[in-house]
This record gives sequence, C-alpha cells and structure tokens, in this order.
Amino acid sequence: MHKEAFEQTLVLIKPDALKNSLTGYVLSQLSEFHTNLRFAGTKIVHVSRMLAEEHYAEHRSKVFYPSLIDFIMGFAHYPDEPWKRRVIAFVYQGPEAVKKIRDICGPTNPHIAREQRPGCIRALGTIVPLKDASGKVIGERMDNLIHASATNSDAEREIKLWFNPVDIPPSMRSYPTEINNDHFYFKDGKLSLTHAPDSICLLAPGDVVWKSDLEALRLLYKGQPSPCSLETVAAKYLVNYSQED
Repeated sequence: MHKEAFEQTLVLIKPDALKNSLTGYVLSQLSEFHTNLRFAGTKIVHVSRMLAEEHYAEHRSKVFYPSLIDFIMGFAHYPDEPWKRRVIAFVYQGPEAVKKIRDICGPTNPHIAREQRPGCIRALGTIVPLKDASGKVIGERMDNLIHASATNSDAEREIKLWFNPVDIPPSMRSYPTEINNDHFYFKDGKLSLTHAPDSICLLAPGDVVWKSDLEALRLLYKGQPSPCSLETVAAKYLVNYSQED
C-alpha cells in the first residue's frame, strides 16, 4: 500500500459540539462517503489538566490560554456536571487526510468560517469574549466545535498524545511501536523504575508503546536531554486514569 494511504490526522469533537448535540452532524460531515477516509481509532476521553496543557502547549503564553484549558476540559460548558465533561477523539487515515479534514472543518474562526465557507462545521461555532476581574475585554476564545491537525507533524504529535498504540489496529498504525520490557512509575512529576506508595504505573513489561515514547523515557530516567517532557509521555498513558479534574 502506498505511503499516502497511511496518512493520518487527529480529530476532536469538542465540548461545545457535545453541549449543542452536534455530534451526529459532525460525524456525518466526516463520514467515509464525504472524505474517502477510514476510521483508524476512536475513544471518549475525560480530559485531564495534564492532557489539556500538553495538547495546547504552544499557547501557554497567550492571554486566552487559561480559558482554552477550561474549555477543552469541559468546565466552560459543564461547570456543575463533571460526568458530562468529555471529548470524542478520532484518528482518520487515508490519502491527504490532514487537508481533507481541515477543508471540511473550515476556518478556525467561526465568524470567518461563516463568511468564507458557509455550511462548514466551524460555521456553527461562536466567539466568546474574555474579560478580566474589572470586566474589561482582554481577548477572545473561539468555540469552534472541532479540532483537526494542521500538519502531518502536528498529526503525529497529537495522535501519539491522545492514543496509545493498542487503541489503533496493528495494520493501521502509522508510527513505529515497541514492546516495553521495564516498569516505569510516575509520581509528583518524577520517573522511577520501582514502585513507591501512591506512584502510578505508566508502563509495564509487555506493553505495546510508541517507540518514541520509550526512547524518551529511557533518556529522562538517565537525566539526559529528551525530545519531549515526562509530562508529555505521562499525559497520554494516563488518559481516563482519573476523574479528579
């Protein structure tokens, strides 16, 4: 099979789409009939703060960042209903997967989407003004219903963040995997190979993991520079682990 057939992209149906019962509409727009792409993985995710912060890491210094984190975690739309805070995550696969899904979603800004691409998914979104303690508008948050990877490199980072290899059928995995041979424990932002009280087992012997994650953990344990942080690896292997956030 040609390499192009294995191109993948991440899609997230965000809390605002769920709140407004738009899941069916979004899925119909993303169907194989419209895209000629295949579902490679899907899951319902309770978004932890760690996962949210890793997903939106590039926006950490921006004024809308705290609101963005609350939004993707579900606090903005379900402040008093924690059991409803969730995101539906998908991996789509096929030729030009990134471009096709981005085209169906439309422009990131819902106002621009309505002007330039009426009928696209994000045309149904909205803009929320952000105010400081005095009521002054200091920015805005785009509630645009759906996330789609912007580039192939973004897709790889995001898919590996939201999905473990075992969430995707072996024949549909686009990135190298490896069978882990060690125990890796996580506690208070630190990594260990031995269990301590209240530590969490990230990986156990026999687990199938992304090869890049295993390489990162080995470097981190040795105190050597790693292409990603411990939090980045921990966030993905602790998806749906806790409902505290």
